[in-house]
Amino acid sequence: MDFPKLKSIIEGLLFLAGDEGLSVKQIAEVVDHRPELVEDALRELKEDLMRQQRGIQVMQIAGSFQLTTLAEHASFYEKLAYSPSRSSLSQAALETLAIVAYRQPITRVEIEEIRGVKSERAIQTLVNKDLIEETGRAEAIGRPILYGTTKSFLDYFGLPSLQDLPEPQLFESTEDLEEETQLLFEKLDGRQLTIDDVDN
Repeated sequence: MDFPKLKSIIEGLLFLAGDEGLSVKQIAEVVDHRPELVEDALRELKEDLMRQQRGIQVMQIAGSFQLTTLAEHASFYEKLAYSPSRSSLSQAALETLAIVAYRQPITRVEIEEIRGVKSERAIQTLVNKDLIEETGRAEAIGRPILYGTTKSFLDYFGLPSLQDLPEPQLFESTEDLEEETQLLFEKLDGRQLTIDDVDN
């Protein structure tokens, strides 16, 4: 394996690892190279990103290496985080939002049972965007958190109340999830023109 390819692979591994990061030892085991060579590749990757003025950087935090954004760009990330739009809501997030909107109050486990996949990241995204919030605790083992939509959700979708949500077929089966999500997409499309007009 040539050195440029090794750097490329390490960059991809760091991207996949996310906030957890990877140690030199972990990377060395995956790429099947000596730790010293991995350290050289990490150092050069870090220098490459700085020299090219890229929007990400390699940081070493508590012994692990991570790909992180640049602190000087923080104001732009905050603007994105607090300005939800169709482009910034992934399919996973919108599916999760549809479930919460039509089935609230609902726990993370119940959301995951409907979607069939882990939903922790999608839930966190929606909480960060102030579209859903914790509304209490379920009367079950472990007292899991219950989630519901926020006033910001109503404001953003132009709804006077939850009773004004597009009429669903009410989750009689998990196959209805696609329909519920599409209803929110259509509602979101209707709001997008208004938001764009305000921005202009």
